[in-house]
Amino acid sequence: MMLRLLLLLAATGAGADTVVATRTIRAQEIVAPDALRLDPGTVPGIATRFEEVIGLEARVTVYPGQALRLDAFGPPALVDRNQIVELVFSRNGLFIVTEGRALARGGAGDRVRVMNLSSRTVLTGTITPEGAINVAGE
Repeated sequence: MMLRLLLLLAATGAGADTVVATRTIRAQEIVAPDALRLDPGTVPGIATRFEEVIGLEARVTVYPGQALRLDAFGPPALVDRNQIVELVFSRNGLFIVTEGRALARGGAGDRVRVMNLSSRTVLTGTITPEGAINVAGE
């Protein structure tokens, strides 16, 4: 009975690892492989493979020895706060392009507030992979 319990514990623990920082990863830094290591054990919401976080941008500062929470990382930012961006409105054959000022920082797919420079109206839009902000269909 005791032997079965030990074998069961050994079998369930195999391959269960947590990704941990080897050095300080600052907010807005792209995660590099040299900043990571695997430690035994798993926790829900924590990265278990390097591929889950390498190449992503840290949203918060992570310190050495700290496990990497998946919600603390996201796609690299394409738009910075106060950056002049292209605003795109397209609906029912109407296509308008103008300039705006981003009021937040974000990556592709993130929703951000942006100010239309012509009208000074604040809108919400989605950042496209090209770095423009789509304000139609919101």
